[in-house]
Amino acid sequence: MTFLLTDTEFNLFAKLIYDQSGIHFSSMNRSILESRLQERLKQTAYQDVTAYYNFINKDPEEMRKLLDAVTTNLTRFFRNPGHFETLKHFVLPDLVAYKRKYNNTVFRVWSAGCATGEEPYSIAMVLKDCLPPIFEIKIIASDLSLKSLLIAQEGYYPENKIEGIPPAYLNTFFEKKNGGYKVKDELKSIIRFDYHNLKYASGLKDLDIVFCRNVIIYFDEAAQRAVINRFWESMASYSFLFLGHSESLFGMNTGFEFVKTDWSVIYRKNILEGKRGW
Repeated sequence: MTFLLTDTEFNLFAKLIYDQSGIHFSSMNRSILESRLQERLKQTAYQDVTAYYNFINKDPEEMRKLLDAVTTNLTRFFRNPGHFETLKHFVLPDLVAYKRKYNNTVFRVWSAGCATGEEPYSIAMVLKDCLPPIFEIKIIASDLSLKSLLIAQEGYYPENKIEGIPPAYLNTFFEKKNGGYKVKDELKSIIRFDYHNLKYASGLKDLDIVFCRNVIIYFDEAAQRAVINRFWESMASYSFLFLGHSESLFGMNTGFEFVKTDWSVIYRKNILEGKRGW
């Protein structure tokens, strides 16, 4: 049976989800909200949409489950290879030279909207492979979906999910298990998975690299601007931001510099005194 919301019901839920997460539902993606809402009604045995609306306003746990349900978690290892070529051949050499100049031996990275973990594990493999041993690696990986975070923390992926991982990385950082592959502890140990809603400040500071790809595309302009400003506040004086291919800071008043490399486009925060670059 087709599940449809009235315009009033749709507007109520769309506003509630926006207020709670910054995720914007318009008439273009109304059907997604309706299908995900139908799933939650079945799970909670609610027949009446208004009654469910009143319920989630009083129950933070069910609110988290609804936000989890409306979150899209499409990801894969080394998604958008150009970004990882840029990370390997442009960003890391640049930051290594900078950190050596200032005697800084810690790399801090945030994978914001990490879904089921493929992105932070991909980042971790590149950093482990490319950084000199003197550097300590700290990666925080966060998502709005608790269900996805549990998969990420487990670090087990079936055979059909490991496509895109270079064979050398697969042999080094994974062990074959139960028809799939499990991330080895040496890679897991440098990543901390945590729940985070991008509508709020993360409390993170001095981040060298932020990956937030294919996330802010679901936000409206005001929410995008707020998220980008919070990234700026959490990042080190000289640092880099990776956004998705279909996302851009064009027309947005931010302090980030547009950087075009041989492989992709990224953004740089650079507020070192009196210097362009360093």
